[in-house]
Amino acid sequence: MAAPIEIKNAEAIKKLNAHDPEIRSVDMLAINIEQLKVLFPEVITEGPNGSAVNLDVLKVLMGDDTTTDCDEKYGLNWHGKRQARQLALTPSTGTLRPCFEDSVDWDTAQNIMIEGDNLEVLKLMQKSYAGKVKLIYIDPPYNTGKDFVYPDNFRDNIRNYLELSGQVMGGQKISSNTHASGRFHTNWLNMMYPRLKLTRSLLSDDGVIAVSIDDTEVGNLRRVLDEVFGEEQFQAQIIIQSNKRGQTYKQIAKTHEFLVVYSKSETVDFNELEKPDGALPYTDSIGAFDLWELRNRNPEFGRFNRPNLFFPIYVIPESLDECGYSKVSLTPKGSDSVKVLPLNSEGEEGCWRWGDEKIKKCELDAMSPVLVARKRRDGKWNIYEKSRKSTTRAKSIWLDTEFINEQGTVELGRIDMGDVFDHPKPVALLQRCVFLTTGPNDLILDFFAGSGSTGHAVMAQNAVDDGKRRYILVQLPEPLDPENRDQKKAADFCDEIGKPRNIAELTKERLRRAAKSIKGENPLFSFSGDLGFRIFKLDSSNIRAWEPDRDNLDQTLLDSIEHLKTDRTEADILYELLLKFGIDLCVPIENRSIAGQTVHSIGDGMLFVCLVENITRGIVEPLAQGIVGWYKSLAPSRDTVCIFRDSAFADDVAKTNLAEILNQHGITNVRSL
Repeated sequence: MAAPIEIKNAEAIKKLNAHDPEIRSVDMLAINIEQLKVLFPEVITEGPNGSAVNLDVLKVLMGDDTTTDCDEKYGLNWHGKRQARQLALTPSTGTLRPCFEDSVDWDTAQNIMIEGDNLEVLKLMQKSYAGKVKLIYIDPPYNTGKDFVYPDNFRDNIRNYLELSGQVMGGQKISSNTHASGRFHTNWLNMMYPRLKLTRSLLSDDGVIAVSIDDTEVGNLRRVLDEVFGEEQFQAQIIIQSNKRGQTYKQIAKTHEFLVVYSKSETVDFNELEKPDGALPYTDSIGAFDLWELRNRNPEFGRFNRPNLFFPIYVIPESLDECGYSKVSLTPKGSDSVKVLPLNSEGEEGCWRWGDEKIKKCELDAMSPVLVARKRRDGKWNIYEKSRKSTTRAKSIWLDTEFINEQGTVELGRIDMGDVFDHPKPVALLQRCVFLTTGPNDLILDFFAGSGSTGHAVMAQNAVDDGKRRYILVQLPEPLDPENRDQKKAADFCDEIGKPRNIAELTKERLRRAAKSIKGENPLFSFSGDLGFRIFKLDSSNIRAWEPDRDNLDQTLLDSIEHLKTDRTEADILYELLLKFGIDLCVPIENRSIAGQTVHSIGDGMLFVCLVENITRGIVEPLAQGIVGWYKSLAPSRDTVCIFRDSAFADDVAKTNLAEILNQHGITNVRSL
C-alpha cells in the first residue's frame, strides 16, 4: 500500500463551531436582506453588524418620500410587536435530541413528536422542512384568562424553555393571562406573532394553515394572518358548532368556535366532500343525476365580458329523452325549434357556463344526453346540465354532531383517557381538515399539539384511504401540579403510567393508545400503515460554545479542547447534523465498520459521519478509501458532506491526509466538529 502524501495544511478540513452558519438554524434576517438585495440592490448598505437596509432609500423606491416610521398607517400594532418580529428572525442555538425509549417503532416510523418550546422548534425546522408542509393546524390558547402564555426570553429562549419545563432552576413561570394584567391582548399577540411568522416558509406553495380560535382573539388573529400571508390568501372563517346547548354566561348563548383558514398562494386546491344520500334526486339508465342550469347565474359575467359564451341553443320540444325532458341542439331542427338565449329574469344578457365547442362534443341526440331543456311555468325554457357530480365543496358552517367538543372527550374515554384533557378537539374535526387540504403523501404540522388529536386524525385518515401522510407534533412539557384542582387528574394519570408529570407525556400516551385503537379497528391497514412515531426533545446544542469562566480560565481552556459536550451521545450529534444540514429527521441512517471504525451514511450518501475518538495516521488511508468506496456505490444526487470529530485526529498530518484522499475522489466538502 502506497503511503499517502503528507500535506501540512490542516485547514483542508474546516472546523465547525457553535457560531458557524452551517451549525445554526436558518438566519431569517439574512435571507430577507438577500431577497431585498436582488430586488433593490441600492437599499443595501453597511451596518455595524454587516449588511443592513437603508429604510429611507427603500421608502423612496416605494413611492414614500417621508423618512419616519411613526406615520399613521393601516394595520395591527401593539406594544412589543417590533421585538416579537425580531424574535422570529433570531436563529436558534438549540438542537433536538432523539429519545428512543419513548418512541414507537423508531426504525420504521415517519411521524415525529417533539417535546419542546414551539418557537425554538419552528426555527430548528426551517432547514429540513422549508416548503414541505402541506397543512399546519393549530389549536392555540384562546386567551380566556386561564390559558397559560409563553413568556419568551428575547436573550436566551433555550434557557427560558428549560426553566419553563423545570429542567433548570429559574424564575420563569407559566402563568394565567387575565384582563387585569393591562396587557391582555398584547401578551397573546406577542406569543403568537413570531410563531405565525415562522410558519409561512414551512408551508409548500399549495399549503394551508388552519387555526382554531374563539371570539376573544379572532379579530386579532385575522389581522396577523393578513400581515403574514397576505389578505388575498384568506380562504374562510368557518363557523363550527362546538356546543349545542351553548355557554350561557352572557345574554346570548354561544354555541360556536371558528376555524380560520389561509393559504400560502393562489395555487391551493381543496378536496371536495361526498354529497349525502339523496343529493342526486333523479335517475336515468346511466345513474343518478341532478339538474344544473346551464346559464351562468353570476352577475359578474355576461355578454359584456364573455361574448364567446353568448349564443343561442335550440330546444326541440317533441324530441324527448328517456326521462321526458326535451332535447337541445346548437342549430334549429325543424320549424318547431325554440331559440333560447342566456337571459336573466330581468331580460338582461348573461352567458352560458359552457362554450359551443364543449357542447359540440356532447351527444345531444343520445337516449340520455348531458344537456336537456325543461319548460318553466311562464312558458319559457331553461337549459340544464345533467350533473352526476357526487362531491361538493365544503361549506363555511359546520353543524355536524361529530364536531362538538364533547365528542373529543368521549373519544378519549374510549382509550381510557377521558378525564385527562379539558375540551380536546374531536378527531372527526381534524380528520376533515386533513381530508380537505392534503393528499395521501403529505406532511401535517401541529405545534400546539395538546391532546394529540391531530396525530390521531392523520392516522385515522390514512386508515380510511390507505394514505401515507406524516405528522409532526410539538408540545411544551408544561409541568402538572397535583395540588392544582384543574390539573390533578392529569397529574395522577402520569403517575399511573409511570411518566413525568407534564402535558407532553400525555400527548405521547394518547398517540400510543390511538395507534393501538386504529390498529385494532383496521387490521389490514396495520400491516402497511405507519402507526409509530419518533420522539425528539429540545435541548441546547451538542457543540460547546466558548463560555469562559473568568475565575477559572485554566479549566475553561482544558474543557474547550473537546469541541463536543461530553454528556451527549453519538445519536444526539447525528440528529443535530441532520437538522443543521437540512435533512429530514426520518431519513435512513446506515452504519458500517470501516477499518475498525463506525461510519454513518445518512440519506443515501448525502452525509457521511465518523465520530470515533481516535484516528491515527495508520488508519487514515483504509478509512478514507472505505468511505470513498461506499460513496461511489451510493452515487448520491447532491454534493456529499463528510464530517469527523476534530479532536480524534492524532495530528495535523493525519487530518490533512484523510481530507486529501477524499478530495481526490470527489468528496470535497469535509468538515470537523
